[in-house]
Amino acid sequence: MDNVSTIDTSIHRETELAPPFLLRVGAAIIDYLVLIILPVIGLLSDTFFAGGLHLMTDRTLWLIGVLAFLFNVVVLSVLFRRSLGKMLAGLTIVGADGSPANRGKILIRQSLGLLITLATGGLGFLVSVFSRHGRTLHDLLTGTAVVRDR
Repeated sequence: MDNVSTIDTSIHRETELAPPFLLRVGAAIIDYLVLIILPVIGLLSDTFFAGGLHLMTDRTLWLIGVLAFLFNVVVLSVLFRRSLGKMLAGLTIVGADGSPANRGKILIRQSLGLLITLATGGLGFLVSVFSRHGRTLHDLLTGTAVVRDR
């Protein structure tokens, strides 16, 4: 009987910590803003200043934007179990059982997850709407979950 109550409590706790879909969307938007902020600044400088500020070429701005995005989404997530968007939204990547996620799993989750999201046009992310605990396709494939900070 004690095992049943323990299981029910852990399921309730996991559901309680699962972030709302829109909070995860907000975190993802913040992460994607890291990608586009420099190219947008370059575009705005061309628009508002005759001939632009000529700080860098468009290709250089995009390259720096992509590198900053990958650093944010992959490196920060592996080191701190959260990207900038997740930090600001108060979310953390954990193992499916709620324990701290293994860094190797996070690396696979972030790289595989990015590829799945890009390849499916976001459908891998939308799985979290229908998942009982709000887990995305890359969470399900790597045995991880995203939860609100405890």
